[in-house]
Amino acid sequence: MAALIGPSVEQAREICDEAANGEVVSVANINAPGQIVIAGTKAAVDRAIEIAKKKGVRRALLLPVSAPFHSALMKPAEEKLRPILDEAPIKDLWVALVSNVDASPIGTATAVRNALLRQVASPVRWVESVQRMVAMGVRRFVEVGPGNVLTGLIKRIDSSVELINVSDIESIERFVHAH
Repeated sequence: MAALIGPSVEQAREICDEAANGEVVSVANINAPGQIVIAGTKAAVDRAIEIAKKKGVRRALLLPVSAPFHSALMKPAEEKLRPILDEAPIKDLWVALVSNVDASPIGTATAVRNALLRQVASPVRWVESVQRMVAMGVRRFVEVGPGNVLTGLIKRIDSSVELINVSDIESIERFVHAH
């Protein structure tokens, strides 16, 4: 996987198409305007980095990950996950969830299983997902866990929303008491 800083999604797709040479390389994460992650075979990703640099992409760098997540190369993992999800006791949701695979709200157990399964080998459409939530009326985003990567990405997508990060007991207690 590699991060491309600067190109549009269309430019990143063109870079991947040019770099493929019969191998897999594709857009894997659409994180923020001008921040795209690609995934594929090592050779194809290396070619994509070189092509991106020649095309003036601001930054193109390999990411230290263990697999080409959210690409067609993950299809075997998707197939191994299928029977596990089929048996998982997933129930219909009581609040809509915006799925990153389709950037649209889902709520049934069947839709959740389907989205989780397809997410393994499909791109993360984070920009569209955040835009969809804002269009649905979401004005406050709370990132739970260490770090604030998602908070930073959301700020780049729509700076008008309220962003909160909770990462430990103290910040969780502050958030609960304030809201």
